[in-house]
Amino acid sequence: MLEAAISAQLKSYLENVKRPIELVGSLDDSAKSAEVRELLQEIALLSDKVTFVENNDNERKPSFLVTQPDGHENIRFAGIPMGHEFTSLVLALLHVGGHPAKVEPEVIEQIKGIQGSFEFETYISLSCQNCPEVVQALNLLSVFNPNISHVMIDGALFQQEVDERQIMAVPTVYLNGEVFGQGRMSLPEIIAKLDTSAVEREAEKISQKDPFDVLIIGGGPAGAAASVYAARKGIRTGIVAERFGGQVMDTMAIENFISVKETEGPKLVAALEEHVKEYDVDIMNLQRAQKLVANGNVINVELESGATLQSKAVIVATGARWREMNITGEREYRGHGVAYCPHCDGPLFKGKSVAVIGGGNSGVEAAIDLAGIVGHVTLLEFDTKLRADAVLQKKLFSLDNVTVITEAQSTEVTGDGQKVTGLDYKDRATDEMHHLELAGIFVQIGLVPNTDWLKDTIELSQYGEIEVDAHGMTSLPGVFAAGDVTTIPYKQIIMAMGDGARAALGTFDYLIRQ
Repeated sequence: MLEAAISAQLKSYLENVKRPIELVGSLDDSAKSAEVRELLQEIALLSDKVTFVENNDNERKPSFLVTQPDGHENIRFAGIPMGHEFTSLVLALLHVGGHPAKVEPEVIEQIKGIQGSFEFETYISLSCQNCPEVVQALNLLSVFNPNISHVMIDGALFQQEVDERQIMAVPTVYLNGEVFGQGRMSLPEIIAKLDTSAVEREAEKISQKDPFDVLIIGGGPAGAAASVYAARKGIRTGIVAERFGGQVMDTMAIENFISVKETEGPKLVAALEEHVKEYDVDIMNLQRAQKLVANGNVINVELESGATLQSKAVIVATGARWREMNITGEREYRGHGVAYCPHCDGPLFKGKSVAVIGGGNSGVEAAIDLAGIVGHVTLLEFDTKLRADAVLQKKLFSLDNVTVITEAQSTEVTGDGQKVTGLDYKDRATDEMHHLELAGIFVQIGLVPNTDWLKDTIELSQYGEIEVDAHGMTSLPGVFAAGDVTTIPYKQIIMAMGDGARAALGTFDYLIRQ
């Protein structure tokens, strides 16, 4: 089941286990159960602290529990946690086995103090790069709090449950039988939803911080680069980030980051965060800015949590978000057939008909990826021709289960009240209306800058991007901007990093001249 190299690596990890681990399988006579049985037997042979037993009293088969003999840990994997989820399995083994988790002691105490009974279920796909963070966070809760249990469910393997619950996006998390959340969620985000007083406590703590020399708003590539360059100048630096890593966390394959032949978004973000933490940078995560107010030589930054920060200078690096079609039914069926991440949600539409909206590189890449999973892909492009690179178009047109429609204006997402059933579009050449019967719609039509909160504060372009000069300065003295949120062309990770460095250097030059 496990390749020799992976088996050897896992064996070395299990040497860190300090207490017994029991793998309790709930299996039947199916081929998938046989695979799970083989996996668990192999793991048990790698350490004398790991044992495997079968106890077929759980309704989900194949599944298995990771716990201690007579322990409280209730971590279950329903399916075969390979692919992106193999790391989740390894961490579950280590943490249940007593190896310290990389979590601050105060966070562990907060988890232990959560009151109530919580049964979490997380539906994932093994190709989803956002799912492991959620699975690992909920598994940690189960390790430290006996009132919390968690099961990871491979949606492709338990298709009947997926259909019954109308799950059309991953990860989807249920708590005590009700939907708790969809999409990427970090451990602090989950704790904040369970510990309702945490937001107020954190806001009060943030408001008591001394003024910064430079405060960076946004934790993506531009914000991370700006923080490193600023901190290296020896000035007091802080980052306010709604989600450290930003849009890059949702990026699967990165093959054009110079000097790194290939990587994935979450891996790059982890490296960025590790680099930033090498310096004296105050990172305030899960905080969203809502207002900038210039007050003499100091700029006040008001956060949605109620906290207020002060800084001599500010760098805005809030990035961009997926552009929506803004048509009837899109928001109603978001997460119920309307999706924005083909890597994450594609496996949920296996064998079905889907559409991709957008003929640029992102849209064509999505169509190519989906064609290997779903039954049929229809790509709709508003323009008279596709805008993707020639090599991508060549690959697209070589696929026999893809249809390309140009001059198509999407007008309405249709559904039955629970899930998407189709899409209406107009042929712009003839004005004729058409309808496609679909199970899913993947929207890939570009990005929108996150500047809604800055309107009437600094000068924006007609597209809502922040206007900046050669040093990254905005129209408001002391406020700089960098990355995808600005008017710089070519929204690329490497461009954003360079722009963040430029803004930090521009900010330092501004500060020493005041």
